[in-house]
Amino acid sequence: MNEKLLPVLAEMEKVIFGKRKQCELALCCLLAGGHLLLEDVPGVGKTTLALTLSRTLDLSFGRIQFTPDTLPGDVTGYSTVNMATGQMVFHEGPVMNHIVLADEINRTSPKTQASLLEVMEERQVTVEGSTRKVEEPFMVIATENPIEFSGTYQLPEAQLDRFLMRISLGYPEKDDELNMIARDLAQDSDRKNVAIASQVLTREEVLQLRLEASRVKVSDAIRNYILDIVVGTRQSRSLSLGASPRATLALLRASQAWAFLHGQSYVIPEDVQEVADPVLSHRLVLSLDASLQNATASGVLKECLRTVAVPPMNDKETKKR
Repeated sequence: MNEKLLPVLAEMEKVIFGKRKQCELALCCLLAGGHLLLEDVPGVGKTTLALTLSRTLDLSFGRIQFTPDTLPGDVTGYSTVNMATGQMVFHEGPVMNHIVLADEINRTSPKTQASLLEVMEERQVTVEGSTRKVEEPFMVIATENPIEFSGTYQLPEAQLDRFLMRISLGYPEKDDELNMIARDLAQDSDRKNVAIASQVLTREEVLQLRLEASRVKVSDAIRNYILDIVVGTRQSRSLSLGASPRATLALLRASQAWAFLHGQSYVIPEDVQEVADPVLSHRLVLSLDASLQNATASGVLKECLRTVAVPPMNDKETKKR
């Protein structure tokens, strides 16, 4: 494990019990310069994970609580007239922060959802003809509830494709939930639980770590392996929509970040396999026949991974971590 990132994970685990893999994936997403979609049932800690990650970093934080009446201007910002001077004054929206929590993103209208498309892809916001750049690092962490349909709007494929990863937390193990109960009894409020996490990295350190992660070596064999996986999804009869070229680059960046997170200077096949599902599954659309057979995108992707030949690595590269 990268020694500079161990303190971040340690702080996150003070709040998020028994979810080491999910914490690592969230941090991996940040290192890869991507956005994160947290999809799970209510009450498992989606918002807490996003808040905790932001607390461990010296980065500005903005939160948008999406509702059906949230407007695009509530996200990107808006202009008003200063009555004293007669000049237009721009009021920055929550997206003009380093980390933006888009809470319950599927509760707002498609028009408001679309207001995030530009800033997620191009790191800029255009309001009333003026374009403003957001400051790096920039990350959108969105949460959604997959089982509640009343008053919700499904995210379109174009927006799902802009999330580098989609992860679920799931229910905690019994021992972890007992620890959570003990902590809650010792605290006055849930708000204090998040405050347990302390700041670990500065903005400059985050940018430097992202740069170092992007320099992790990727051999020709690994590049072809990544591409073979993506092409396999496009050729699968169980999918009506395979992974896009953006997904290819996302899998590459995530594999580099995962290797860097675990103290490696090069990517091996296991790195690709570890991040393949969170990076690719939400971008895949099942065919009608596969849907009728109760197949899942993760299941189809698992089959694609099984059929793609794993490139051989030398003894140094296959050394266990």
